[in-house]
Amino acid sequence: FVPKYQRRVHGARRDEEKSRAKERIYSFRDENHRWDPKNQRPELWNIYNGRHTKGESIRVFPISNWTELDVWQYIYLEGIPIPDLYFSKEREVVEYMGTKIMVDDERMPEELRKTAKKEMVRFRTLGCYPLTGAVNSDATTLPEIIQEMLVCTTSERQGRLIDSDGDASMEKKKQEGYF
Repeated sequence: FVPKYQRRVHGARRDEEKSRAKERIYSFRDENHRWDPKNQRPELWNIYNGRHTKGESIRVFPISNWTELDVWQYIYLEGIPIPDLYFSKEREVVEYMGTKIMVDDERMPEELRKTAKKEMVRFRTLGCYPLTGAVNSDATTLPEIIQEMLVCTTSERQGRLIDSDGDASMEKKKQEGYF
């Protein structure tokens, strides 16, 4: 099997999560789409080697060196529309494994739904339900989000339950071909 495309563009950044810090802008995967962090090519002086062997594929991360603040500033400067979930508003949430999960449909178990409270929250990252949690925030505009990022000391992925299922779990998932 030869994939139709040998390169795929992704939006992951090195500051998001420990295993992503090991990614290169050109991140190579073997013929089984598995990632080997020890078998990545050096990227010296922004020179990228895109040659690959038969069966290999490359994940390309053009904003790998950006921070969360860089992304928000770019969105603001370019006037890019974003989903409302990124802006704070009063939402019904439950506390689950130390994360605020929004109650928004019937998938929420009834025993958890009974504990729901309204809080001013927003999402710093969006992912699969119910793995993405909200954070308390009063940021209702892009300038307020940017201001919040200037003083924030936690990762945007703090609200991702999938990232908290063990040390190096994300790296292991990538080595198994999950990403």
